[in-house]
Amino acid sequence: MTQDLLPVTRVPRTGLPAHALVVGDPARAAAVAELLDGAEEVSYQREYRVFRGGWQGLPVAVASHGVGAPGAVLLFQELADAGVRTMLRFGTAGAMRPGIADGDLVVAEAAVRDDGVTQQLLPPEYPAYSAPEAVLALQRAARAAQVPHHRGVVWTRAAFQPGLIPLFSYRGAGLAAIEMELSALLVTASLRGLVAGGAVVIDGVNADELADRDTPLSTGAYDPHREVVAAGVERGAVVCLQALRLLAEGDVA
Repeated sequence: MTQDLLPVTRVPRTGLPAHALVVGDPARAAAVAELLDGAEEVSYQREYRVFRGGWQGLPVAVASHGVGAPGAVLLFQELADAGVRTMLRFGTAGAMRPGIADGDLVVAEAAVRDDGVTQQLLPPEYPAYSAPEAVLALQRAARAAQVPHHRGVVWTRAAFQPGLIPLFSYRGAGLAAIEMELSALLVTASLRGLVAGGAVVIDGVNADELADRDTPLSTGAYDPHREVVAAGVERGAVVCLQALRLLAEGDVA
């Protein structure tokens, strides 16, 4: 019955696991779900595609939130309404710090709230921070899998393409990567009392280089469909699923 489904994502109000991995692309959600035991599709509405299954005995949900923070917040909120208590975001991002290579994993310690939506939820001075245990779990899982990884602050930015307004550069601020949704998850987690964090795979865009020119990304400066990125995504998905298991077990030291 429709009253048993949440209004935007059409996710059931009950029956989801307490631990979830959230990604942008519905196709990526399906690919990650293939790694789970007994995976089944729960719902598929708009950009919101949701699966559940098992990872090494842990019940896990995998859900897609689409591109951009305003729509992603709707998924995060409704997953929380459905009983999810731990969420890790897994996506792709551009590097912002020397020494971070294409295909590397960046574990987010916090995020710059330039997302276009959380300013309407909390004052801009409020921080978007990952749960410390989520950072440690992701780092431990990456180390165990010998995946190249880094830790740092991520810039969540609402606009993907350069526009007429010059792109502000965080050059010199030590940021690790730029993406589009993480700060929305972290703020939602603070408001809902959730455990949340995230890790992103570098797909080649350097935000400081973009700040120096007005070249649209569609001209060829950006190509996320390379083997080095695909390999990084495959490794990163396993790291994030393993981190969920470590969080569930409380084994993050």
